[in-house]
Amino acid sequence: MSDTYEKEPTQAWITTFAGTAINLCLGILYAWSMWGAALVSEVTLAPGDVVSKTAVIAAAKATDADRTLPGNIVVKPKEAVPRSEALKVKFGTNPKEGYELLSDVEKKGDILRAGDIVTKAGEPMTDPKNVGWIFLNNAEAATPFSLCVIMFALLMIPGGKIQDKISPKFGATLGGLFLAVGCIIAGMMKSYTGLVIGFGIFGGIGMGIGYAAPTPAALKWFGPHRRGLIAGLVVGGYGGAALYIGPLAKYLIGSFGITQSFVILGVLFATVVIIAGQLIKIPAPGYVPAPPRVAQTAKQLAASTKHNWEAGEMIKTWQFYALVFMFILTTQSGLLIIANAAGLLSKTGAKIPFFAANAWLLVSFGGLVNAAGRVGTGFYSDKIGRLNAYCLNCGLSALCLFTLPYIIGSENIFLLFLAVGVAYWQYGGGLSLMPSFVGDFYGPKNLGFNYGLVFIGWGLGFFMARLGGTIKDLTGSLNYAFYISGALLVVSVILAFSTTRPLWAEMQDKVKVNA
Repeated sequence: MSDTYEKEPTQAWITTFAGTAINLCLGILYAWSMWGAALVSEVTLAPGDVVSKTAVIAAAKATDADRTLPGNIVVKPKEAVPRSEALKVKFGTNPKEGYELLSDVEKKGDILRAGDIVTKAGEPMTDPKNVGWIFLNNAEAATPFSLCVIMFALLMIPGGKIQDKISPKFGATLGGLFLAVGCIIAGMMKSYTGLVIGFGIFGGIGMGIGYAAPTPAALKWFGPHRRGLIAGLVVGGYGGAALYIGPLAKYLIGSFGITQSFVILGVLFATVVIIAGQLIKIPAPGYVPAPPRVAQTAKQLAASTKHNWEAGEMIKTWQFYALVFMFILTTQSGLLIIANAAGLLSKTGAKIPFFAANAWLLVSFGGLVNAAGRVGTGFYSDKIGRLNAYCLNCGLSALCLFTLPYIIGSENIFLLFLAVGVAYWQYGGGLSLMPSFVGDFYGPKNLGFNYGLVFIGWGLGFFMARLGGTIKDLTGSLNYAFYISGALLVVSVILAFSTTRPLWAEMQDKVKVNA
């Protein structure tokens, strides 16, 4: 016997907004750019700067003694300075004296020029609040973030199984505990290894299991006509986390140091996740979601399946692999921007002290747009269709990525916020579209596990954040990373237009033929 409702019961909305609360905490991932900025120390040489074997002193702060001290070099606009006179070479994180030359703008050998970028990777931090920490290079600072993304994606699969077979409440509790342990490890070990193990592995496990709990549970209470909006509301919390985590992380790092910022945020967020997880429930067997108030068109009805596909059936369809690749392509550009948001504003607004000192503003703005993009895209995808919403978002974001090198070079703050905002909207929109795509294509019953499998694509999208760090180390900028990422978004639009919903009848025909 089925239970049919004219409108969704109260528990449906309790589950939805409890899921939002959980994701507001699991979105700690989006605070990584603030930790990354604290872990990396780079200086772009300018005319008048003084370079010694242990420091780069900005021209505005350099004294006459700094300029005349034997062994110190004053950077001049055109005159090349032999690198060996000023710096000792350093590779990776070997703690040797001095700075390592990161990029040589004119590529003319072993020299220093205005515009070159030097990094203090491998040097111990001197701030008393961060005693025991060592500066990282860009590639190293991107690794815990990238590994966390991988673990997040991989653990969505068992997390989805936990949600489907045990309960979303159990999944949220387990995820919260892993998150707390991971943040404590990352903070207390005070090392690159600790960041990899704590934030990258344990944090990723907690995020994956915890994130798998609320979205499928909430979607099971609603019909296809509200699938996009509900997915957007739940996952919107994850994107919106950066709205407050950015300034909160900056405050904690500045006031208490890197270690305490990890511990405080980890324990706080795990507590909220565990409490909110107790409010999440799935409907009883036989529950039938409330129908739409306005009759759906034939096209809208055709966009959603009436059969609940098992995972084994789903992976036999080519559309499953298409969705995974669509997820990879929509994710990679967003993770590139998220991992570098604070640095983009610091560089573009370097001549404006307010923006240079408050790089968290772009992180928080991105969090707001990210969250709005999830809800907004989910809402209009219910109206114009998932395909049209996906292609609209990716197409506009590609244009913005292609223009970012020009925007950064022109130091235009308004255009930077606009372009980065579009990229955040597209990324956030993808995270509400993809569970809706999976629900439309394969049904809601096994959505936890099925979406967990498709979510692998989100984890594989990590490569662009890591590649971006490497490109920046080699070239001194992210320009080539932006071009590559934009081109991949163009590919995503082409792939999306080629992907149609699998038909159960056709699947059965294939089974009969193979039999």
